[in-house]
Amino acid sequence: MGRNAHKLYYPMRHSIESILPVVDEFVVVLGDSDQDDTTRKEILGIGSDKIRIIDTVWDIEKYPRGMEHAHQTDIAKAACTGDWLFYLQSDEVIHEKHLPLIRERCEALYGDREIEGLLFRYRHFWGDYNHVQDTHCWYRNEIRIIRNDPDIHSWQSAQSFRRIPDFDGLSYRRIEQTFKLKVADSGAEVFHYGWVRPPEVMTRKIKAFSMNHRGRTLVETQDRQGLFRVRFDYGNLSKLTRFTGTHPKVMEPWIAQFDWRDELRYSGPAATRNPVKNKHDRLKYRILSWIEKYLLFGLRLGEFHNYVRVRR
Repeated sequence: MGRNAHKLYYPMRHSIESILPVVDEFVVVLGDSDQDDTTRKEILGIGSDKIRIIDTVWDIEKYPRGMEHAHQTDIAKAACTGDWLFYLQSDEVIHEKHLPLIRERCEALYGDREIEGLLFRYRHFWGDYNHVQDTHCWYRNEIRIIRNDPDIHSWQSAQSFRRIPDFDGLSYRRIEQTFKLKVADSGAEVFHYGWVRPPEVMTRKIKAFSMNHRGRTLVETQDRQGLFRVRFDYGNLSKLTRFTGTHPKVMEPWIAQFDWRDELRYSGPAATRNPVKNKHDRLKYRILSWIEKYLLFGLRLGEFHNYVRVRR
């Protein structure tokens, strides 16, 4: 699911390529992108007959507060024909080393009808390809494989899924009479690259994302105030956890384009200097993250889980 994906520096092609070997089909929902966006060309360039593209028109007024993302996800879900559905967002990539494990887990749990989905661990890359965000404000696990069940729907702004009987097709942020899915661990990881972009493009992405979540009126006001006229600051990356593993092979051509190192900071204040603060920059969460990391050995206080984990 995406709109202006390539223009806003989403590695959508590489996301698709990362799981093509383990799926029978791949449904892509492409929104009404600008004329200079080349996402369709990138996807067609993969050259796989597994891929099917569905064209859509986004309606932010009908689906405000990010719910259009969930609506678009549901369009893709409804077009899928398999038993297990593998969902990846345009900035999420799977490492090839985990593909055999994912297939094995799906086969092993196929007959276990209590299991409604599979849970994946997350690595949230930030600023460059060598640092990750792992503080209190960043989710550590999320559902990315679900049963092909008509009562399971994308939820809120499409970060996750819930069982929603008698869904009205509109209320993606509804909480009442929705049910968390029972899930098992996949044993695999999602590499999340949504916060690795040239700083100038990151500002444009945030503006587009804010439009989808907060509406045109507020974003236009913020634009007049100059909030989207500055290059995004990722903060002091040396204060973050350093990634020492390997990236998925499909990401090698994308990572080779990395050319904004001179615009990043590796010294000075840890927090970013952006006019609109990231949640993890707020003093409350910086203190909480330090306590969790260094005093509680990684235990998260009040961590929200949009799933019921079942040991299998």
